Amino acid sequence: MNTSLYPHFGVLLVDDEPAWLRSLRLTLERSAGITNIITCQNSREVMALLDQHEIGLVLLDLTMPHLSGDQVIDMIAERHPEIAVIVISGMNQIESAVHCIKQGAFDYFVKTVEEDRLVSGVLRAIRMLELERQNREMSSRMLSGELKHPAAFAGIVTTDRAMHAIFSYIEAVAQSSEPLLIMGESGVGKELIAKAAHTLSGCSGPLVSVNVAGLDDAVFADTLFGHMRGAFTGADQPRRGMIEEAADGTLFLDEIGDLSIASQVKLLRLLQEGEYFPLGSDRPKRLKARVVVATHQNLSLKQETGSFRRDLYYRLCTHMVNVPPLRERKGDLPPLLDHFLVDAARALGKKKPTPPRELLQLLATYSFPGNVRELKALIYNAVSVHRDRVLSMDTFLKTIIRPESKQNMPAATGPEKNLFAGIERLPTFGEAAELLVEEAMSRANGNQTIAARLLGISQPALSKRLKLRGII
Repeated sequence: MNTSLYPHFGVLLVDDEPAWLRSLRLTLERSAGITNIITCQNSREVMALLDQHEIGLVLLDLTMPHLSGDQVIDMIAERHPEIAVIVISGMNQIESAVHCIKQGAFDYFVKTVEEDRLVSGVLRAIRMLELERQNREMSSRMLSGELKHPAAFAGIVTTDRAMHAIFSYIEAVAQSSEPLLIMGESGVGKELIAKAAHTLSGCSGPLVSVNVAGLDDAVFADTLFGHMRGAFTGADQPRRGMIEEAADGTLFLDEIGDLSIASQVKLLRLLQEGEYFPLGSDRPKRLKARVVVATHQNLSLKQETGSFRRDLYYRLCTHMVNVPPLRERKGDLPPLLDHFLVDAARALGKKKPTPPRELLQLLATYSFPGNVRELKALIYNAVSVHRDRVLSMDTFLKTIIRPESKQNMPAATGPEKNLFAGIERLPTFGEAAELLVEEAMSRANGNQTIAARLLGISQPALSKRLKLRGII
């Protein structure tokens, strides 16, 4: 199978006029990048072709010798109801069109219709068929809970059920031509999800990544679209844009939430029209890459403030995943710790150190604002200064437990920052201390050393308080 063919299923053109078949094929290839095309001049051969090939869409003439288009539509509806049929007739008759639609045809066009309308209709049918296939695959995978291609996600270390649900979804939509929107905080691994989607897409082209944060409109356009020689001052040579570099592959646009409004308009037009103009050129080029975008921004909030176009959001969110932060999947800490210890030791030319038993308990008390990326940095830093057999916790303690820092305190919900503001009866010092000790011991999973560090007191002082309460 040639993975560069589009769409993944065949498009069968049926007409007894060879000149029209050639013309239609060239139009679809040139204007829409549709290359998975089979032609047929004899209507009696249609059903055999449908049995032999994976056909998803049939473009059918009505007036043909042997079997008429009406007869072929009936046979397709009976034996292959999953295949969509578009009628392309030489007759502009409303009655004929209505009859074909009632027989089950997806659409009806006249041969003299404008080329753009015909191409748009064919692309619309292809997108519908792709979405139907994706829905079937998603339902099947969600029910089975099994991945067909787990190797595509080998770079993502997780045992979390929510993450595995995301993997199933990515498998289902990987071959879609529609954009994929990946949301999640910085450091959760959005680029790894994009890489997995590209791997599963079966595309023969490369994965081209572009971080669009900080690009002004002119640089954004030049980066994506490229330019012709002489397009602007300093353009001494033509340059291919990233869209062309990603042909037959995947174009990954990271930090899409930081795009300016002007650049958002250009991206929206690219996705809607499927074509673009290199700077300085009056000849359009077709978009031949799957578009995957990612952001750590809250796009709903940005829409409300007017800093992100609503129409672009709706164009991007056909397929969408939200990668959960590490603090919501603490069960991934053990496998991630082991994975990064092995990686860091290999990278630094050391033996894998043994982590102390209380390290996981300490990590579980931390909110990890930098997510998996921050955990990786912490582990690499600790291994880089590692000397003994057991890994030192000093590096982790300096980051995670800072008495002077407010990083582990809950964010204020209003102008008041005092945790006791608005409480009718203030707790006594003794009551407040007991509550703090109880919460610290809970977060430390009963480890007094870690709990004492969270409270900013010595371990003997905490032990004394626990004895007074009769806990130990």
